[in-house]
Amino acid sequence: MTKNNPNKEQKLFQTLKDDIRKGGFTSSLSSEFSDVKDFFITEERKKQLAGMGSIKSFFYTSWWGLKELLFKLTPIRRMLLVIGILLMLSTGTIGFNDGDSLIISRDTSIFGGIIILFILMLELRDKLLAKDELTAGRSVQSALTPEQTHSIPGWDIWLYTNSANDVGGDLVDIIQLNDNKHGITIADVSGKGLGAALLMAKLQTIIRAFAPDYFSISKLGEKINNSFFKDILPNSFASMVYFLISEESNSIEILNAGHLPPLLYQNDEVAELSKGNVALGLANNSKYKTEKLKLKKNDILMAFSDGLTEARNLEGKFYGTEVVKNLLKYHHKLSTEEIGNKIVAHVNMFIGEAKVHDDLSVVIMQKK
Repeated sequence: MTKNNPNKEQKLFQTLKDDIRKGGFTSSLSSEFSDVKDFFITEERKKQLAGMGSIKSFFYTSWWGLKELLFKLTPIRRMLLVIGILLMLSTGTIGFNDGDSLIISRDTSIFGGIIILFILMLELRDKLLAKDELTAGRSVQSALTPEQTHSIPGWDIWLYTNSANDVGGDLVDIIQLNDNKHGITIADVSGKGLGAALLMAKLQTIIRAFAPDYFSISKLGEKINNSFFKDILPNSFASMVYFLISEESNSIEILNAGHLPPLLYQNDEVAELSKGNVALGLANNSKYKTEKLKLKKNDILMAFSDGLTEARNLEGKFYGTEVVKNLLKYHHKLSTEEIGNKIVAHVNMFIGEAKVHDDLSVVIMQKK
């Protein structure tokens, strides 16, 4: 039996029915209110709210939020919103007499509602246009992101990155430098969203351009830093760990530019490596030292962004490094892909319904 295509009203009603069936309105409303508060209310005002009662806090939050909303609108939309609100609150009426002169005879609130709905449509249009651009940006980022699993002779490697927003500022990459050498990068650009994503793409381009010509990774770090320093905005920077490995070799060289210390599983223990040098882009002509390791069979190296250890749950508790160490030690007999999936699943369970604040990236390498 062929189903008839539902008309627009039926689709709308079905969507509303699905929304009601899903439920979760209380938690969703609380989350939306929290997001609005975080976006519109300054840290100074949040401190003031902390000392108020719930009713007083609600009214102050609403008033401050409305003011910030008005400031962020274009002039014409700001004026229309003020007019719409005044008409909605007005007890008067508006209309025309037989002589086409203005008289008070019709309810004004409906006109206020129409004006506010019109502004909402304009803002939604802008949001959808921006969303389309961010979706295109995410597609470009995905195209530049390597496959998760890599079986290089002598090594088992797993790469993972996930953006908190549509686009992110974390970089995970692997480059084949010659017949047997490979460079692996994990980096975290300061900031969030589109700005961080653009800087991340810039950093990836710089690394891919220079890495094949520099097997001295301390010199490579200097070259990357100087180039990155010239092309970024003030107060922008990036932390980075760069690994240089050779096929069928147990040696690995590590450059850490201000990033979180990688973890090394060896002899049934998990240790943190050194944090190393200054982050990229903070100063011109910075010097970089490297660290060389000899790995035995089944030893594991793991690097990650702060989106892992600083992930927070609804209570505001951080995930922390110790949990990562314990998981790495407990699952060390698994493949790097399995270890990575276990850790990502565990941190997602820890976060639960809390808002994700930062990009999460992980690199795991095991000597085979």
